[in-house]
Amino acid sequence: MHVIGTVGLPGSGKGEAATVAREDGIPVVTMGDVVRQETTDRGLDPTKDHGTVAQALREENGPAAIAERSLPMIEDRLADHETVLVDGIRSDVEVDAFEERFGEAFTLVSIEAPFDVRADRIDARGRDASEADGGEGLAARDERERGFGMDDAMERADIVVENTESLESFHEQIRSIIRDGVSTESTDAESERATTASESGAEPEEPQP
Repeated sequence: MHVIGTVGLPGSGKGEAATVAREDGIPVVTMGDVVRQETTDRGLDPTKDHGTVAQALREENGPAAIAERSLPMIEDRLADHETVLVDGIRSDVEVDAFEERFGEAFTLVSIEAPFDVRADRIDARGRDASEADGGEGLAARDERERGFGMDDAMERADIVVENTESLESFHEQIRSIIRDGVSTESTDAESERATTASESGAEPEEPQP
């Protein structure tokens, strides 16, 4: 059993990592889908109100609410697969939830890129409403997600991927992590943060937060 969790600010490339996993036959549990479904259930617009609902869920049900809703989905997929990728961890409390449930079988991967690179990717993909259309700007999104505890979660990563080079390089690094089965047994978060070079600039519309 191996559960790989990804953490990173919007536009860093978490969605691309999920794409690589799916291409390798690895099931993906996307925590953002939990929020998007809840947003729809509340009669709100997922392109504009996603962040508001994510915050509301945590305020109403505790900071680990979204992780807790994701756990049954992960365990269901582990029944038929050796590895599962969890897309979109956003806080150290969520890391605690996954580490408590999966122990050394859980690996946390931090995907990182500079603000301007992430902003270009988000603009290029055109999936989210812009500030002019009533959406949330990247700086505000960063601030909100950091408020959840994302910086603390990223600091606890077992592996750090600097996603600033070619999309192909980024895919290769993620594929290596998935196929080699890197785990906390071989990479200790407090003693070694393995840094790999990667990208997304070649096809900026692809990476997703």
